[in-house]
Amino acid sequence: MFQQLVPLLRQRSVLLTVTSLEEDQIRVNVLPKKLADGENAALTTPMSFTGTAAELDAQLPDAIVSFVASHLELKNTLGRAKEEMAAAAKAAQDEARNKSKTAKKAAPADVPLTKDEQKEAEQAKAPSLFDMPTPVSASPTPPSDSDEEAEILAEMNEDQETEEEDEASVAS
Repeated sequence: MFQQLVPLLRQRSVLLTVTSLEEDQIRVNVLPKKLADGENAALTTPMSFTGTAAELDAQLPDAIVSFVASHLELKNTLGRAKEEMAAAAKAAQDEARNKSKTAKKAAPADVPLTKDEQKEAEQAKAPSLFDMPTPVSASPTPPSDSDEEAEILAEMNEDQETEEEDEASVAS
């Protein structure tokens, strides 16, 4: 039984308790001790075996081997996960630093653009949802007073003609 605990004992202390229960029954508890305050609680999960002395002599060594193997596998898995997360965090930080350096280097200097370059830049710029198109047929100057008077007179003539037609149709 103790040979099976050696791999676990190399990494942490283990508390064994042996208790006599009813009649011939015995309970053996294997309690791995916590090494540090921030350690994962799964690494200190206890295991309890109950049986007669003959059953414990026959089955306890194999059960302890299984318990120790599971414990060591869990410890290795947690260690690998922490290493992978640390490597990923470092890679992300390096990438962010490289992007910020590249952005600073790629920033253009304040050089005035020629008219052609300005037109190209405006054409290349994607229109925004809020950009309003300029009307193509908009007249640059407001209509003159004489144009407005002519329109009003034309409307009045049309109204008079329709009234005369209406009167003529009523009279007939």
